[in-house]
Amino acid sequence: MTGTTAPRRGGRWIEQWDPEDETFWKETGERVARRNLVYSVLSEHIGFSIWTLWSVMVLFMSPKYGIDPAGKFFLIATATFVGALVRVPYTFAVARFGGRNWTVFSALLLLAPTVAALVVMEPGTSYGTFLLVAALTGVGGGNFASSMTNINAFFPLRKKGWALGLNAGGGNIGVPVVQLAGLLVIATAGATEPRILLAAYIPLIVIAAVLAAVRMDNLAPVRNDTGAVREAVKDAHTWIMSFLYIGTFGSFIGYSFAFGLVLQTQFGRTPLQAASLTFIGPLLGSLIRPVGGALADRFGGARITLGTFVAMAAATGVVVFASQRHSLAVFLVGFVALFVLSGLGNGSTYKMIPGIFQAKALARGMSGEAAAAYGRRLSGASMGLIGAVGALGGLGINLVFREAFLSSGSGTAAFVTFLGFYAVCCAVTWAVYLRRPAAAVLPTAGVEAKPQLTSV
Repeated sequence: MTGTTAPRRGGRWIEQWDPEDETFWKETGERVARRNLVYSVLSEHIGFSIWTLWSVMVLFMSPKYGIDPAGKFFLIATATFVGALVRVPYTFAVARFGGRNWTVFSALLLLAPTVAALVVMEPGTSYGTFLLVAALTGVGGGNFASSMTNINAFFPLRKKGWALGLNAGGGNIGVPVVQLAGLLVIATAGATEPRILLAAYIPLIVIAAVLAAVRMDNLAPVRNDTGAVREAVKDAHTWIMSFLYIGTFGSFIGYSFAFGLVLQTQFGRTPLQAASLTFIGPLLGSLIRPVGGALADRFGGARITLGTFVAMAAATGVVVFASQRHSLAVFLVGFVALFVLSGLGNGSTYKMIPGIFQAKALARGMSGEAAAAYGRRLSGASMGLIGAVGALGGLGINLVFREAFLSSGSGTAAFVTFLGFYAVCCAVTWAVYLRRPAAAVLPTAGVEAKPQLTSV
């Protein structure tokens, strides 16, 4: 089978696409898929920067703004919440409008929260206005869901761990990049000039949209499939993986939003001191995400995910100790380790999703392209739901931090809560995907399905 690009409905549409066909992949598919991956990463990268904008904006908020730490945590929680919600419609928009077309539109939509923040970011603006603008930045969180769904359709199963890890990792780097940019502004122009940072992102957004329009493609075989959505909603694995994704991506995005504010509130860092440290964890967590996907391709996603949760629990124990002793150095070691481990887990959990649904197809007696198509269909439908629920973990982290600081002025109680959660994630990963019979939650589970699921 060959892939052909033909104009349809006013855009670049590829009418046929079969990445599992090795001949097609080598001759045509890989080159096209990699090109789309590059520009998908760019757009998603800018989206993450805008979504996490308020993790930087709160560092510019001096006492003149009249907002206490609890209020700042609620601002970033609002951005997290909206970003999680919009992931569901963004996932299905790819099939409705085309991956290229939606990437262009969603990139241009980032201008709205950026310009709005540029207008209102000054002392004297009401807290309600800040909340509204923070909510607008949530649209940047949706870019991840549409980008992952789009790239999932371009690559064969054997390459998904690497491709999805690279796509997500490149997007995630938007978090430390905007934080580094904020550090640069604070260090050079001072903590009273947030508009410099906001103005710099406007041309970047336009460039990302233009490049997506010129260089990306739509896949005509990808269609909205309400049957697949209904099946994904009813499938236990969608919600089990959503829970595990709270532990990996929810941790990454929640800590990314909160890191600088925790440093300011608990350790008394100045805006410049906090900004000089905030970017390190998100940067390392983003860079290592493709490694998590690659390790999952080689050793199995469930094994890497379980090891990650065990290590995250240990790192959280270090953070609890440091928080009690008020040791900034030990705290930074443990907290940065959490970022790195959450990045590894992000890559491995997303690798698990297509593997799980293909294993279900094999358990039902499908084989070859039929099994691969079923896996793509269900994994594509489930990714938006899993991504949305996982992002809500970031909301949970910021709300738990808010309550901890309100009640005790310290984040120790919050970290103890997170430690318990990671212990539960370990138990769920082992019980469902590694303990035999691993396929017990499958409605059609049989003996032949067990080896497949233990390697997801």
